[in-house]
Amino acid sequence: MSSRFNSVISFHSFPLHKETRKKWLHNIRREDYKVSPNTRICSRHFRSDDFIEQSTPTSRRLLRKGAVPTLFMWNDSSSTSAPKRFGLWKKRSVTSAIKQRPVQKNFQHQEHDYCLSAVHDDLVLDQTEDLRKEVERLKRRVAELAVLQRFCLGRFAASDDDIQFYTRFATYNHLMAFWRLIEPASHNMVGLTRARTAAATEVGSSNSTSCQSMQPIDEFFLFLVNLAVGLTERDLAHRFNIHQSAVSRIIKTWASFLCAILGSVRIWMSEEAVEAHMPKEFQDYPGTHVVIECIEMRCQAPSFLLLQGEGSQCTYRGLIGMAPHGAVTFVSSIFAGSVSDKELLKKSGIVSLLKPEMAIMVNKVLFIDDCVPCKVYQPAYLLKMEQMPVDKVREAQLRVHIERLFRRVKQHKLLDTVIPSSDTRTINRLYTVACLLINYQNGPLLKAWAND
Repeated sequence: MSSRFNSVISFHSFPLHKETRKKWLHNIRREDYKVSPNTRICSRHFRSDDFIEQSTPTSRRLLRKGAVPTLFMWNDSSSTSAPKRFGLWKKRSVTSAIKQRPVQKNFQHQEHDYCLSAVHDDLVLDQTEDLRKEVERLKRRVAELAVLQRFCLGRFAASDDDIQFYTRFATYNHLMAFWRLIEPASHNMVGLTRARTAAATEVGSSNSTSCQSMQPIDEFFLFLVNLAVGLTERDLAHRFNIHQSAVSRIIKTWASFLCAILGSVRIWMSEEAVEAHMPKEFQDYPGTHVVIECIEMRCQAPSFLLLQGEGSQCTYRGLIGMAPHGAVTFVSSIFAGSVSDKELLKKSGIVSLLKPEMAIMVNKVLFIDDCVPCKVYQPAYLLKMEQMPVDKVREAQLRVHIERLFRRVKQHKLLDTVIPSSDTRTINRLYTVACLLINYQNGPLLKAWAND
């Protein structure tokens, strides 16, 4: 209790004068009581004439020199009623009787009710409740600002446009549904397990952000940003406030993990399943089972090739197949950029999956007709015409549809940028995961994408 919050009650320190302090100690009736500099006595134990008259109502209340607290329950005195005046001799006899009264060792000191009134009490409680609510609101606001300052998944959770830009997942709920599928298996990741162990040992040792303090879902978000936006490792290190070496570790760890998880799912579809989802654009190309295209990637040359010139690059090629309705059904390994179309087709392994009754379609001109046991469709690129025949209109619609199919792959900017120097296994895994994620990031082609 402080007098700052009560204009009626005041609290007073024990006097330094030995005799006056002795009287104070005698009147408060506490044996072996040690007075500290913080010990105070309430103004209700003093008479009104013990105080110096105040110049203003808000002035600090001061005791007169030599004032002694005399209003206590043990002497039947009350601070709310005026003291009775006695004659000189009667006053002496009462005082003598009080001095002769023994100290009550088991006297229970009761606390005062310092509230002015019930109305004042309710007002204080209301103010306390309002302050508590304000503190809670400010805490939530601080937490929100802390999230907004960090580059993490939670920062963009409310914006599906941002989620699609940074991860290529259609919505935040879509992304979280995929995370719930892989999260149980993520506990077995070696790199992630070590990071969690290190984080557990460093709790309380430092408040700074480090790679060990990143949540698994934020590591997954970092990996998706790397694929979707193609940011450099240094840029990602600045955005996520971690060391560049930690970025490299996270990308390699998640590439290996997702390649193993997504690669274990069979994606080659049966003829019946493909036919059931066949778009109308393929009505003139019956039996089309897969549309294939070669993907080329650029990578920084390994260190032993950098002698050829600063900024030397290596090229890799891979083969990807998509069902007519948009699902990725085949992803090959990557090969050197010098490999021919026919050699790439043979090494990819897709030929063993094809049957004579099937048909394949190539997005670009590939000289592979004599390499497959089935029919090959190669729709031509159409030049702009003033008046286009009906059959050419359908072919143009097919070409637009195919471009939308493979645009999903090309939306991963990492495949369009120069990939940092790394071993072939890491590049192969990044390429494979980028292709396989398309089946989870998007559904069948939608009308809403017609203007994309």
